[in-house]
Order: sequence, then structure tokens, then C-alpha cells
Amino acid sequence: MLLSQGRLRQTIFLGALVFVVGSGIFLYKTNLYEKLPVPTGLRPEPSPPPKPTPVYKPTPEPRPDITDNFPRAASAKSPSDLPEIPPWNKPPEPHVDENTPLFIGFTRNWRLLQQVVVSYITAGWPAEDIYVIDNSGVMLSNQNGLLGLQNPFYLDYKRLTDILKIRVLTTSTLLTFAQLQNFMTFSALENGWEHYFWAHMDSPAVSDEEYEEEGRPYKSLYMRALTVMRETMKPGYGPLAARWFAYDRLTLVRTQAYVDVGGWDTLIPFYMGDCDMHERLWMKNFTIEDAKAGLVYDVASAVDDLETFYRRKSDKVRRDDAAPSPPPAPPAPVPKPDGRNSPEYHELLKKLDEMQRAKNDDKAGRNTWQSAQQGGHGEPFYRDGPGFEQGISMTMNFGRDVFEAKWGRGLCNIRDAGLGENDAWRVVPDWEKEEVQQRARDERGRETKERLAKEKKGKKKGTG
Repeated sequence: MLLSQGRLRQTIFLGALVFVVGSGIFLYKTNLYEKLPVPTGLRPEPSPPPKPTPVYKPTPEPRPDITDNFPRAASAKSPSDLPEIPPWNKPPEPHVDENTPLFIGFTRNWRLLQQVVVSYITAGWPAEDIYVIDNSGVMLSNQNGLLGLQNPFYLDYKRLTDILKIRVLTTSTLLTFAQLQNFMTFSALENGWEHYFWAHMDSPAVSDEEYEEEGRPYKSLYMRALTVMRETMKPGYGPLAARWFAYDRLTLVRTQAYVDVGGWDTLIPFYMGDCDMHERLWMKNFTIEDAKAGLVYDVASAVDDLETFYRRKSDKVRRDDAAPSPPPAPPAPVPKPDGRNSPEYHELLKKLDEMQRAKNDDKAGRNTWQSAQQGGHGEPFYRDGPGFEQGISMTMNFGRDVFEAKWGRGLCNIRDAGLGENDAWRVVPDWEKEEVQQRARDERGRETKERLAKEKKGKKKGTG
């Protein structure tokens, strides 16, 4: 009996042991043990999830450093160290009676800016009439020489003002294209200028040296543009808003016309802003007319040495970077000028034409020059290059959406569609589609029936 009880206890113990072990294995493998109640204070606190760390985009491939494209100006101590303007293009002395301000807006790419400035100077535009608008958004950093050549927003303030002798206006912050246009108009109003010119910074200009006007002497690009402006100033000329040279690569603006339509719509920051502005001018019965003054190109690159624009026969010129150190070497002797309409002139035109075709044929887009530089890290107002480009692109898309909401359509020809100046922001989206037109007809029909019913009801009350 005692033996049987011992075996029984042993059997019970072993069975219990097997049950406990088996249950533990089962609970572990099925994770059910986590759901079992645990007395307060015995369950361990769960480990916090790891803190997220930034996940970065791939690092862009480094861009090659740029070099300054006017070595002689980089080493110049005064304007006299520069080549002379071709004598057939020199501006008149003394200055003409009219004001002929030329605005050139700048945000980034010093090589292109310097190229367009030099091109207008050598095409006869008086240097003191050229106003570069430093719209880089770096406040006084360029004026104080705080940015380096590799920074996209760099410009050489002292070279522009002390060597090339042009003027620089600085915006307080980064302006959109529409805001920049209004800045030009406001500057004209402040200075009492009834007309002003403006040019794109990627559009170098050259006098047409093959141009001959019957019975009259040769005219530079500047003198021809002045002639066009004088025509518009004649009494009874008409309600002119602008004259376009090579589309709007160079534009003559009648200041009051832009004021009369309320300026550029700053809610449309970039693209489609020109469509909105020009259509509103036409709606107000202003005119925009084409004109000719010379050759104006649309490029995305710059020639390696801007001395080419001064039309000197080729010579060996130092091609050092324009960095402040080491100090520049003395300028080489200035070579003799060539003649008007010379082989060197046609070489320049050929180069500019090749650059223009390269821009139009570039599969990456026409405005790759805007993001060509990515330097400047650690300098004042540094901006990540690709990030800045993405932000501008997003702002452009926003402007397209605003234009479409304003006029109910995304296409530029809003007058041809039957819209007038009082239709802005009043038309429904996609108003031209047949289903929208049908809903409008149905709504007008319903309103007509309701109006007639009310009139009929009123007449019955009157006769009763």
C-alpha cells in the first residue's frame, strides 16, 4: 500500500512536471505568455523604440569649380585697364537728353551676369545707365565681399561698380520674378523715368554690324534702341505698353502703362505671370509691339573670355580664377582693335549662335544654368543648391495653379477665350468644358422659371 502511494505521488509529480514544462514551451512559442496577467511591479518596463535618425537623400555629384570669365577685369585696377569699347559702338558724349535706364535682374550665376553686362557695354549702352538688381537674397553680403566665386549667389560688386562703372541695386530679400518686375517699375517711378528698358541676364546682346539704314550712318544697338524709344515719345503715338526686341529678351516699358493695370500679379510668382500681365495690358487696350535694335541671344553658358566682346584680335591673356588671393598679375598689353563687321565679329556671332542652339537642344531643360553651381557652404545665407532649385520649382507650379484659378483655364490666350479684365477670379474652373456649360444653361433655365413664376404670382395678387 505504501509502495503504491509512493508510485502514485511520483506519477502525479512527473505528470505535473510534464504539464508545466509543456505549457511553458507552448506559451513561449505562441507568445501567449505576454497576455498572462502579471502582478503589478513584476512586469518589466518595455524598452523604448529607437529614436529615428535622419535619412538623407543621395549626395549630389560635385560640380567642377567655375573660373572667372573676364581675366583682364579680374586684374584691373581701374576702368582704364579694360579694352576700349569698339569706336563704332561708343555711346554718345555728352549723354543724350533722354533717360535710358536698363535693368538687369540677377539671382545666381555670375558668369552669365558678367557676360550680359559686358555685352551691353560693348554694344554702346552707357555704363552709368545699366542697373544690375542684386536679387540674390543675401542682403549686403555681395556688397561686403563675403561670398566666394563658387557660391551661386555671388557677384563681384566692386568690379561692377568700380571697374565696369555700372550701378547695382540690392533688394532687401529674395524676390520672385513678378515682384522683381514691380521693383523695376517702382524704381522708375521713384526716379521719374517715363520709360525704362530691362533685359534677361541670360541674353547677351550684340550690335548688328551689317545693319545699314539707307542714307544714314551706322547705329549701334543702343542708338537703335534709343531711336525706337524716341518714336514712342511722339505725341499721338498711341496707348503703348511695351516694345519687345527679340521677343522680350530686351524690353522697352512705358512706366505708366504698367502702373495703370496694377503691375504684375505677385500671386503668380514666376511662369504664367507674363501671360497674365500681357493679357491684362491688352484688355486695357494697351499695345505691345515688336522692334529691332540688334542681335539678342538666349543662352545657358558663357564665353571663356569676355574680352571677345570688345572685339580685339586674339591674344594671350591670363586665365586665373578671380579669387582674391593670390594677387592678380598686371594686365597684358591691350591688343589693337579689329574693324567693324570683321572676321572676329562673325566668330563671336557664331559662338553665341552655337550656345543658343545648345540651350534649346538640351534634353535636361533650357534653364540648367540656374543650378549649375552648388558651392558656398558655410558662407552667409547659404542655401542647399538642389533644395533651392526644388523650392523654386514648387513655387512655379503654385503660380500655374493660381493663374488657372484666376481665369478658370490654364492656357495663356484668355482674351481669345472671351474673357475680359473684370472676369478675373469670377469664372468657375473648367468653364469651357461642355458639361460645365450645360450645368450653367440648366441653372439659368431654372432661375428663369423661378423668376417667371414669381412674376405670375405677383400679378395674381395684384388683380385679386
